[in-house]
Amino acid sequence: MAPTSREDKPSSAKRVAVVGAGVSGLAAAYKLKSHGLNVMVFEAEGRAGGKLRSISRDGLIWDEGANTMTESEMEVRCMLDDLGIQEKQQFPISQNKRYIARNGVPVLIPSNPITLIKSNILSAQSKLQIILEPFLWKKSDSAKVSDANANESVGGFFQRHFGKEVVDYLIDPFVAGTSAGDPESLSMRHSFPELWDLEKRFGSVIAGAIKSKLSAKNKKGEEKKGSTEKKRSQRGSFSFLGGMQVLIFCKCGDHKRELWKLKLKSKVLSLAYSHEGSEDWSLSCTSNRDKRSQGLSFDAVIMTAPMCSVKEMKITKGGNPFPLDFLPEISYLPLSVIITTFKKENVKRPLEGFGVLVPSKEQQYGLKTLGTLFSSMMFPDRAPNDLYLYTTFVGGSRNRELAKASTDELKQIVTSDLRQLLGVEGEPTFLNHFFWSKAFPLYGHNYGSVIEGIEKMEKSLPGFFYAGNHKGGLSVGKAIASGCKAADLVISYLENSSDDKLLKEE
Repeated sequence: MAPTSREDKPSSAKRVAVVGAGVSGLAAAYKLKSHGLNVMVFEAEGRAGGKLRSISRDGLIWDEGANTMTESEMEVRCMLDDLGIQEKQQFPISQNKRYIARNGVPVLIPSNPITLIKSNILSAQSKLQIILEPFLWKKSDSAKVSDANANESVGGFFQRHFGKEVVDYLIDPFVAGTSAGDPESLSMRHSFPELWDLEKRFGSVIAGAIKSKLSAKNKKGEEKKGSTEKKRSQRGSFSFLGGMQVLIFCKCGDHKRELWKLKLKSKVLSLAYSHEGSEDWSLSCTSNRDKRSQGLSFDAVIMTAPMCSVKEMKITKGGNPFPLDFLPEISYLPLSVIITTFKKENVKRPLEGFGVLVPSKEQQYGLKTLGTLFSSMMFPDRAPNDLYLYTTFVGGSRNRELAKASTDELKQIVTSDLRQLLGVEGEPTFLNHFFWSKAFPLYGHNYGSVIEGIEKMEKSLPGFFYAGNHKGGLSVGKAIASGCKAADLVISYLENSSDDKLLKEE
């Protein structure tokens, strides 16, 4: 007998709804479609991509959302291989050159422990605490320490291990640049689960990181024995030729061959579960074309909409309301993204590299932004040869109100910071302002209750799975991994449901 193809399996005819066409929703849809499932994606906005938003205008290319990503997650590497878009990857020039502001001026961040010890970025006392960290934190007490500090802040965790100066000048700008948060508001357990786990396993974060890296390297070496896998020529952060949204275009397919049915401007209003055989889920949404509610049936649902939007949906189970009052309120961080260009001759101290981050303590020197990416330094094709293109971030938990400021006010703030940091003169030759009212969910101290709420939804609603940056991490790679994992769960659920049905029929 010939082997059964994916299309011949019972699951191939199953219908799955994906709510949300951000990166996690599209990753889920791509994996489901690759498995032969019938997929429909619903997006409330008029475009797919979520926080991936690339603009090309007047010889400039910029991103108003995520600017880069990494291949840290296995799901990302597999998807890039499946899409065949390695040739579209664009790696920043001198991406290891990154700066923080210290005493009002940019200082190069050391790229390895040896240069860190030699640099003047930290005091001798902080350097000594870093050197002694593997000896001060013993494995024997690590589990007790981690359990006692389960609700500890990011700031508290790193201060225990490395001291306050490390928190102020390394951790604070890093979390502001990656999540728009601050060390004291963020939960260590949920913001950096890998590092939190290292303390529990090894005591020392440094010793644990080294041991884990060596173990992963040895394992990878064993897996590659006898393998013809093509080695990646470059590592680290990357974008794509044309910006990050190229990834979305590749996932959606071209106009001639859509990979799945994508319904834009279709806000999901209600979901109903009724276990009456096939297609247990009914979904109603509004279409911008006719303003009428549409009812469609599916076998499973992957939800990737923000939790604040999920709470607005009407959900029923077996004909009875399924209230979502157990879902806690989530705080969202606002962020303004300011794109500026300056004539090269008007930038007196240009820096080569990735960008500069601004610690909150640097506000005493008049700096008000979170940081700036040197966009055209990273990717020279993003601007004409006579211009520097910069991407600056304002707001976050550090200054929520400033994120909502007018374009004119933000222009003055950004220009002032760039004048101090890079020596820009005059006004920008171009400026674009984009405001994200809910740029990131805050992984705060009560975020455990959010995860518990998501798990309760999934457990109580058969065939319902959640994915997105509310679960598992905020980065593009984490969002892709979350979508792929949800797709795997749907595939397993549908196959098990089909097996159960066959057993009943027998």
